[in-house]
Amino acid sequence: MLKEEQKDLRSDADNRIQSIFQSLPRSGHPVQSDDLFAALDQAFPDGPEPRTSTRILSGLAKEGALDVALLTLSWLEVNDHEVNSFHYNAVINACAKTNTWTEAIHLFQTMSLSRVELDTFAFSAAISACEKG
Repeated sequence: MLKEEQKDLRSDADNRIQSIFQSLPRSGHPVQSDDLFAALDQAFPDGPEPRTSTRILSGLAKEGALDVALLTLSWLEVNDHEVNSFHYNAVINACAKTNTWTEAIHLFQTMSLSRVELDTFAFSAAISACEKG
């Protein structure tokens, strides 16, 4: 794939991600799973590319939007889209940001049960979440 085509795909994915974030309720209002799932289904009818999923989850982690990150990870799994260690690590990092170490440990265990590779980043993210919790 040419670099120009990659840029176009990245830009298109960024626009889709932005539309999802804009459709979500503002802070202080809980995100409903049905609303988020519908927005993700509309934005990515064939599912996002794994790198796009990572960018979505990492962006949510940076914002400390753990509830939305968990729902997005769930949407990926329920719809049989690829879920890998990058995705779990991003959500575990969101746990660290929000001081929810129990959720981080649960995700860490789920990675193992789902046969997703437990890499050094997963261990580091889980330890960081426990330190902050």
